[in-house]
Amino acid sequence: MAELLNKPRSELTEYEIAELEKYEFSAGPLSILQTAVRSHNQVLISCRNNRKLLARVKAFDRHCNMVLENGRPVNKDRFISKMFLRGDSVILVLLS
Repeated sequence: MAELLNKPRSELTEYEIAELEKYEFSAGPLSILQTAVRSHNQVLISCRNNRKLLARVKAFDRHCNMVLENGRPVNKDRFISKMFLRGDSVILVLLS
């Protein structure tokens, strides 16, 4: 795996890129989201508009775009059954 990490992406085959992405999702910073998807745990998401959401992650991608279920904004009595959260507004993700 170390050899794939040191090679430029332009020199990798499609199979090597897929293996590298699988490794990054399981061992890198995105592993928190991967754990949340597999275990159906809630996460606390801090957003750029100074709001926080408590929700379950259904799916995500490398840009931190997320499909969330059973969301509740912190400090509000609102319930959001399903929503899409764009990744550029995400600051912090915590398992809770």
